[in-house]
Amino acid sequence: MSVQHPGYLDAAATAELRPEAEAAILEALRAGQANPSSVHSAGHRAGTALDEARATVARALGARPSEVVFTSGGSEANNLAVIGLALASSRGKHLITTEIEHPSVREACEFLVRRLGFELTALPVDSLGRLNPEAVREALRPDTALVTVGLANAEVGTVQPIGEISAVVREAGALLHTDAVQAAAALPVSFGSARVSPQENGPAATRGHGEDANRPASDGWPGFAVDAMSVASHKFGGPQGAGALLLRTGIPIEPLIHGGGQEGGARSGTENLLGLAGFAAAVQAAALDAGTRALGLLSARDSLIARVIDRVPGARLTGDPMERLPGHASFVVEGVSGESLLVALDAAGFAVSSGSACAAGQDEPSPVLLALGYDPDLARTAIRFTFDRPLAEAAIDRIAEVLRREVLGAR
Repeated sequence: MSVQHPGYLDAAATAELRPEAEAAILEALRAGQANPSSVHSAGHRAGTALDEARATVARALGARPSEVVFTSGGSEANNLAVIGLALASSRGKHLITTEIEHPSVREACEFLVRRLGFELTALPVDSLGRLNPEAVREALRPDTALVTVGLANAEVGTVQPIGEISAVVREAGALLHTDAVQAAAALPVSFGSARVSPQENGPAATRGHGEDANRPASDGWPGFAVDAMSVASHKFGGPQGAGALLLRTGIPIEPLIHGGGQEGGARSGTENLLGLAGFAAAVQAAALDAGTRALGLLSARDSLIARVIDRVPGARLTGDPMERLPGHASFVVEGVSGESLLVALDAAGFAVSSGSACAAGQDEPSPVLLALGYDPDLARTAIRFTFDRPLAEAAIDRIAEVLRREVLGAR
């Protein structure tokens, strides 16, 4: 059975499995395994379960069921968005992204440049990790096929002004994709906010019929208009190996996986029904408490930041101090090895990380921190605390004390 560990502070890498997700997986196991595409009764039952999971994810994230393309996780969703949208575009072969994107976005862009002759503009961010929307405006060209900007950065927690960015991109007529893998699990984000054109989608008064009955009003935080959005199950407290790309109705996309034509032809392959059942249960549970949970995390986050800055010599907060994820506190600590801090905290019962889990085990400094202007030696001292439930004051005090002792000992 899933167990909540008070010292587990690496939710940005993988959140602990929610009990709702565990129950849904066990129920799907008991129902038996069949291919959702099969025409016999067992296959029909599996297909119905798949439809229910899709409708649940759509309802929780403010999308139509037909806009949910299930994938194996966030990295596949990002690759499908970047490569698939770029290849299907008739505008041209120019891409815009930032210098701090997740490797699955950055390397997908680089693949298009290296193998298919695309041009890439990687925009800089400021020292807090924020992208200036005017920089996007200046970079846009008539042949820009796609702009891809992460809604929130996994390493430093900065949330981008995606509403302003989306307005600029929409005015230019380009497509906008956002990697919301970190943000969607921590903030009440609604993909339905993308529906801003009555001419395109019909008047608001028609909501409540057909697929629109499963789409909540577009009042989620933050309000923005995007054409595609990536999410991952295990950030919500669902199982690993499941995720989705939300793709606005009518947007063409070139599939990366060809074969059986599943997922409306956007992604072939027999769906991972067990994983998707857990994913749907987790994202529904997260959506129900997203607003109150985010507010509850803010106090613990700010208390942890203040305590570490006050008590740990040489500690500096990375990322935006205000526009950041609610359960995210990240630091560099001058004069000490980041690895030694991780080891000391682990020995004290706290599981934390030095940044993106996708870059774990690499000796090179974080490209994100380098892009924010940190020198390589200081970037190597990074440490990140991410949590999806409030921390007790005693735990915050203990963390600060362990860090202080380790830093003073190193000096």
